[in-house]
Amino acid sequence: MVYNASSDRYSTMKYNRVGRSGLKIPAVSLGLWHNFGGIDTFENGRALVRHAFDLGITHFDLANNYGPPPGSAEQMFGQLMATDMKPYRDEMVISTKAGYYMWEGPYGEWGSRKYLISSLDQSLKRMGLDYVDIFYHHRPDPGTPLEETMMALDHIVRSGKALYVGISNYRAPEAKEAIAILKQLGTPLLIHQPRYSMFDRWIEDGLQDVLEEGGVGSIVFSPLEQGLLTNRYLGGIPKDSRAAGASVFLNEGNLTADKLDKVRRLNEIALERGQSLAQMALAWVLRGDRVTSVLVGASKTSQLDDNVAMLSRLEFSAEELERIEAILK
Repeated sequence: MVYNASSDRYSTMKYNRVGRSGLKIPAVSLGLWHNFGGIDTFENGRALVRHAFDLGITHFDLANNYGPPPGSAEQMFGQLMATDMKPYRDEMVISTKAGYYMWEGPYGEWGSRKYLISSLDQSLKRMGLDYVDIFYHHRPDPGTPLEETMMALDHIVRSGKALYVGISNYRAPEAKEAIAILKQLGTPLLIHQPRYSMFDRWIEDGLQDVLEEGGVGSIVFSPLEQGLLTNRYLGGIPKDSRAAGASVFLNEGNLTADKLDKVRRLNEIALERGQSLAQMALAWVLRGDRVTSVLVGASKTSQLDDNVAMLSRLEFSAEELERIEAILK
């Protein structure tokens, strides 16, 4: 069936300007890290992308290694672009990244000019695109001069393969240097993608200040702490959860009784606000306008509905913030 996007898709979504650029992205963006790989069902991925776009989610975030297997998320997204989304390309912000391992030999990962340009060429081919809107360096490379990596990003923009460039997982000193180099080259850094949630607040220790000073936006991943900041763990650890399995970031060993107690207490505040815990956790990340967008994953369209619904309750009272801080500390 031919896909026709909802006529009111822009009626409820909030769009935020990215740093000092002219680009706006939705306050909620869809990440294709999970549920879009070669092991996943194409029709479910299709339903998620269609529904996200109907909700006003115009930003779709990928990386060369998303899957599994690596590259398969971009391939699935390329199919969706060809069958459903091509008429809406100019309404979409599509991003991808390179930095992690992709192929054998000394040129298949990290941040060399050769790897970054080769990887983007492969990504564009998999997605059937002429360009991406944002291309990220996915992680700092301790073995390559930062100047080389940033010069590669500058070249990629000038070659027309990306409209903007970003970085991900950079600490404050590295980000500050990257901002300065790109400014000198004439290709300003658009955005940084760090990990951030109520339980993982490292970006508050200097990075957010660096980004604001440099006019750089931020889009954060894992704002729900791999599902911990949802109602999934209120009654303990379900057998089918990530924590009970082999998740890299969330496992039964680091789900202490103290942390689970904090989740339950946070949930009490969320219920008082008329929100789910997940909705409050997303709204909290967006508080104060220091974060441009929250990057969410989804396996069901109902999860997207729940995430976007939090936009109707973004404000926190001073008392609510104090209570949350007392729990988190």
